[in-house]
Amino acid sequence: MVLCAVAGYLVVQYVTGGANTPGCKVVSGEDGGATYEFSPEQAVNAATIAAVGTGRGMPGRAVTIALATALQESALRNIDHGDRDSLGLFQQRPSQGWGTPKEIMDPTYSADIFYEHLAKVPDYTDLPLTVAAQKVQRSGYPTAYAKHEPDATLLAAALTGQSAATLTCEGRPATARATGPDAVRSALVRDFGRDVLEPAAAEVGGAATPTPSASATGGSGGRTVTLPVTEDTAPGSDRGLRERGWQLAHWAVANASALRIERVTYAGREWVAGTTDSRWRAADTEAAEDASGSAGAERDPGPVRIVTAQ
Repeated sequence: MVLCAVAGYLVVQYVTGGANTPGCKVVSGEDGGATYEFSPEQAVNAATIAAVGTGRGMPGRAVTIALATALQESALRNIDHGDRDSLGLFQQRPSQGWGTPKEIMDPTYSADIFYEHLAKVPDYTDLPLTVAAQKVQRSGYPTAYAKHEPDATLLAAALTGQSAATLTCEGRPATARATGPDAVRSALVRDFGRDVLEPAAAEVGGAATPTPSASATGGSGGRTVTLPVTEDTAPGSDRGLRERGWQLAHWAVANASALRIERVTYAGREWVAGTTDSRWRAADTEAAEDASGSAGAERDPGPVRIVTAQ
């Protein structure tokens, strides 16, 4: 009985990410809609999968398929084991030509090669999700992906920016690793590519320095990475400024525990780590006016501002 209890506990810890792990949540953009709760580790990996997909100019349906596949294959965890030589988020096999073990254990690489194979599936956006995923994965359980479609759809809407202010995390620090503005910029480049930083500026002591590589130290201004939001330049992309901005904002929240991000502000809304419900709220008056402009006017929603703990 004791062994069964221990085994059950370990299974729950694996599925939920640990009872004491700071949680993340995605909610539907519709009132009274569905929700999905997951761990910071899962949030980081889901945000990477979405970023790689939009970076390739893949449609939202492709991101949903990729997220559902990773939910089934690894529960959105970058695991170093699996059936035979399967590894990583998508349980890809080095022996089947998916890459080296080191490559497959890189979430950015594994997501990219998944999309590369998905793009070769004729009319994949019109296929049932489980059929499209199976044509890439060749799984022994071809219908298993379908049950993850509702959760993957919610995640994709938030992590591609289609749904605004719908992803939140508690944001408490997780593990000891590189943090601060430089770590945030490195992670942005990892997921979105260097182009995401080309227009960026690091606010140092309240003054904007027009280079993404500038160091930022001391004071709250020195801990802020400012990302001006520009049109998505991925081939075939038709996403607007707000979708791009909300993708970056949600990405920052998803990475909050790993990178010790304390505050994210965009389009007059702000998320603050450690608050009771972690909801997006109206930002301070100055920031809100800067983002929204005069009443009734269609204005640039402004930059995404990411404040780190150090």
